[in-house]
Amino acid sequence: MFRFWIDLPFHLLVAMCLCHSIKVPISSQHSFKSDLFSCNHSLILADGKETTVHLLKDIPKRYCFMLEEDRAPAPFTVTVTPCDVPIEWIASDELLWSMKRKTIGFCFSCAGDYDTLEATKSQKIPKLVSMIFNYKGNSVETYMGMSSYSAFYMLEFLSVERDTHITVYLTTDTTSGHLYPELPIDPRIDIIGIDHATVTLAWKHSPSVLKHKENIQYCLLVNEKHNYKSLCAAETAIRSSGMKSPPALALSLFPYFLDHQQVMILSNSELSIINRVSNREVRQICMGTKNTYTVPNLRPSTQYYFDVFVVNLLTNASAAYTGTFARTLEEPEPKIIELKDGKVIHLILDGKKQKFYSLQYQARHKKIQFTFQSCSGQVGVQIARNGKVLASENIAGFKHFSLTGKLLDTYLVQLRSMDPTNSSVKVQVSSHFYKPFFPLLPESLKIKSFSKLRTCNSVTIAWLGTQEQSKYCVYKKRIEEDQVWMEVRSADRCSGPKSRHNSEKVLCKYFYDINLQRAVTTQTIKGLEAGTLYLFDVYLTGPSGIPVRYHSKVVKTRKKC
Repeated sequence: MFRFWIDLPFHLLVAMCLCHSIKVPISSQHSFKSDLFSCNHSLILADGKETTVHLLKDIPKRYCFMLEEDRAPAPFTVTVTPCDVPIEWIASDELLWSMKRKTIGFCFSCAGDYDTLEATKSQKIPKLVSMIFNYKGNSVETYMGMSSYSAFYMLEFLSVERDTHITVYLTTDTTSGHLYPELPIDPRIDIIGIDHATVTLAWKHSPSVLKHKENIQYCLLVNEKHNYKSLCAAETAIRSSGMKSPPALALSLFPYFLDHQQVMILSNSELSIINRVSNREVRQICMGTKNTYTVPNLRPSTQYYFDVFVVNLLTNASAAYTGTFARTLEEPEPKIIELKDGKVIHLILDGKKQKFYSLQYQARHKKIQFTFQSCSGQVGVQIARNGKVLASENIAGFKHFSLTGKLLDTYLVQLRSMDPTNSSVKVQVSSHFYKPFFPLLPESLKIKSFSKLRTCNSVTIAWLGTQEQSKYCVYKKRIEEDQVWMEVRSADRCSGPKSRHNSEKVLCKYFYDINLQRAVTTQTIKGLEAGTLYLFDVYLTGPSGIPVRYHSKVVKTRKKC
């Protein structure tokens, strides 16, 4: 696999060497090193720059570097970051064997084992090759060494699992700071709070944050698979799972790296990117220099893995804290609300948590009726009797369910918001069909406008009525084009005329018709401005006094007449 030569006693080197001793002037020693020990250009490791190395399975790759003589002895470091699978890497040095720096003596030949080294036909350069460091694994490892006179260093990398890539950083400048942020002496992440939907984390500050606060920040990675030992490894895993992950710097600064698989949430100088794939999600959260964070909106009874990375915003380099994991608590059993015959309850449903709201009713009669009025958003409704599901439907408006069973049957109603935002709904169960709480409703709650009857200062609308004498009130509101979607979307279908300004009121009138085909009324609204958008609403109020709002209608008056 790897071939390295270990230091041997001097008398054994003499016995094994087949080449002749040659004399080399001191002045020409440097030229030997540059000519005979120089690497191919593509394999030279740059000082002070992070290098990405691509590895093919079972094929070793070598990089070399030589330190300047006039700097020796001096410290240097080599940091290797695996970005996917565990790798093997070895560092070795080759020391030129000099006889009082006037002649080069015996040769321990290994030039043929490095493709990038060439020897002359008649001369071989004596050298000692020794392994100074070796490692196998997927952690970020740093070798710290002290350079010697006439030292030539070789790094060899190997992946035995699959093709992968790594990053290598060599530096001889230990006085002006490091490319990688520093970790504290204790780099563990502490879990200081667990709930069924949140986990609170804390970690000790990086010394780099205390020294260069404006250029350093913390980024948190949350996933359900396992911990990652480097940000490079995390991003590689995310990409391999089918998601496009922005680079670490983009996590904190550039939201335009996001695509349709990612959701960005920005608040209070905090950026959260949520990647969704295969019903799982990976969250990448950057929170500046705060060293505590409460991860919200987690699923109950689920194990999550948490990794904190301290990122240098200038270089995009990062260091990883020791990851941790925690299991969220089980969600407490939902509180069951008892329904009373004929009573209406109004519920606000949390769309973010996507939890069910349970209502229970014990029948006092064989025939009962459930009525649902969705005030905002779409509501998922499921009705079960004695444990058996009878109906399941999404509602955005009115819906009646008439059911026949036995006395003392137990009905369980489960509700939840079908929108990512909150929804609201009114619910009533009644066995008194002759005393309905909600008014009798027409076949459709849509408002119709007539283009041919539209003028520069008037609009004619129409809507359906019922066979029951009811009160209908018309309201208008002037709006701008960029307000249309918001006005229609945010309309509370359960609100009545009392929620409107008196200046918006057009008129109120009563009507009904025994023949439903003729239960239609029209109204012409005058005094409008030319080329202007108006929002029209109609409210129906029955004998019980409960108002029902028709679907809003937006009409624009003609610009020229």
